Amino acid sequence: MSALAAEAGALVAGLLARPWGQASPSVYETARLVGLAPWLTGHAERLRFLAASQGPDGRWGPHRDYSLVPTLSATEAMLGELGRGTADARVTAAADRGLEALYRWAGEAFAGPRPDMPAVELIVPYLIGAINEHLRHMAGSSARRLPRWEAAAPLPLPDGMDHVRLEAVRHRLREGAPVPPKLLHALEVGGEAARGASGVRPASIGTVGASPAATAAWLGSPACAAPGSPELRHLEAVARAVGGPVPCGVPITVFERGWVLSWLLRAGITVDVPGEVVTSLAGAHAPGGVPAGAGLPADADTTSVALYALALLGDRREPESLWAYHSGPHFHTWQGEQGVSTSVNAHVLDAFQGHLARRPGAASRYGHAIRETACWLVDRQREDGSWSDRWHASPYYATMCCALALDGHEEGDAARAVRRAVRWVLAGQRGDGGWGLWRSTAEETAYALQILLLPGASREVPGRLTAAARGRSFLLQAAGQGDDPPMWHDKDLYAPTAIIRAAVLAALHLTEREPGLADDQDGVRRAHGGRPVADVRVARDRPVGQELIEAS
Repeated sequence: MSALAAEAGALVAGLLARPWGQASPSVYETARLVGLAPWLTGHAERLRFLAASQGPDGRWGPHRDYSLVPTLSATEAMLGELGRGTADARVTAAADRGLEALYRWAGEAFAGPRPDMPAVELIVPYLIGAINEHLRHMAGSSARRLPRWEAAAPLPLPDGMDHVRLEAVRHRLREGAPVPPKLLHALEVGGEAARGASGVRPASIGTVGASPAATAAWLGSPACAAPGSPELRHLEAVARAVGGPVPCGVPITVFERGWVLSWLLRAGITVDVPGEVVTSLAGAHAPGGVPAGAGLPADADTTSVALYALALLGDRREPESLWAYHSGPHFHTWQGEQGVSTSVNAHVLDAFQGHLARRPGAASRYGHAIRETACWLVDRQREDGSWSDRWHASPYYATMCCALALDGHEEGDAARAVRRAVRWVLAGQRGDGGWGLWRSTAEETAYALQILLLPGASREVPGRLTAAARGRSFLLQAAGQGDDPPMWHDKDLYAPTAIIRAAVLAALHLTEREPGLADDQDGVRRAHGGRPVADVRVARDRPVGQELIEAS
């Protein structure tokens, strides 16, 4: 067995060892626990994580465009800690620098792009209101720990935002009305109204909305919990799992398993899949589909990827559950979604086409939706040949999803769209051989390599093998660094580490099986102006598994 096959097998087997999923710690979510649950295991570690994560300019977040929500959350948490009487100089300094960054930002009218993040229209007013309450308290307190902010004016809301929807949510909670399932993931915006809200029912494992912050907001405090409360046990387990800091979403069981398996199997990597993993994906056949994890509503994205993975495993059952999300020429992530996702529609296209590959007779049931969705995706390709998406910061993710789905569609302009995407990838390769929105990353390079090597239409574009060889060299060199920024959209950016590891393994496997690419480095040397590059054959002989584990 090759090193890559062994690593892929270990990755799949490991899905059972951590059934709640593997994701990077979130500044936003960790800061919410600092404010909402200072009594919870790992409080000091969460404070240290936040202090260490603050940037030189006082902001939090991997990139300026994505800094507003984590900076608001971490600053509010530090101010709350000061209000509880802490004398920690790091907390004081972080709060002071965070406020400075926010006031500077507000002076620029919160200028800059505002990414389409879940619940941002509720989260930002919630956090700004909480920060302004801290400032009012400081102005009237004799124990002033940030004197230069004593008379600070309230932080304004960014243009286009207000408190109307937030107040409507809080009114609903106070009235005990049922809460829309998708809102549970951000229940913390309800403030005091969220505590013990009678319209909220935690999942059986104790989570509310698959969110530590939402669970803590509903629970309130240990004194409010019944002895042996599943909610309290769940929070303690999540906090212990990473030593204090927490991810935005947990559990993400089906989401992680569907993506890992579909990416490995699509690339041609043979793995033994435990029966329990297959069973967890089989919920995608149920009416309405399957959620990413307990506490979340079912959605078309998780459902379609699970169905596609099952199809690759030989499952021949109908993907009927996806019709619940059909809306005109495309599919929504969930019913009532405000907006639409290209990657979700690409995954639906994968699921339908994967089913037809095994049951051609089902074309009468799914053929029209396949053609309609493919045309919709082609129409949304950008002028440069790429796609963008609301669930990921990088166009390389969206472009990979769309190009691979369209490559399986033989009608209309699909093949031309795939070739345009390949040319966009070739034009975007960086000098170090990698690809990336902000800089070269292993994750985005893995997506780019799949665009170059998986679609049949890509073989008509010259230069792809030379670019792929350079990309492989970068990927092998970057595999052990593990410093890629999080790029997946939740309440702030996160990295689903097992999924990213699967993407890297899939890309490396594709470069190994491409005739001549893995061993022929002449094109790479020419592309580097004749300078020496890493010997891919030597790099491949190193222990790939541990490097890839560390990278994610």
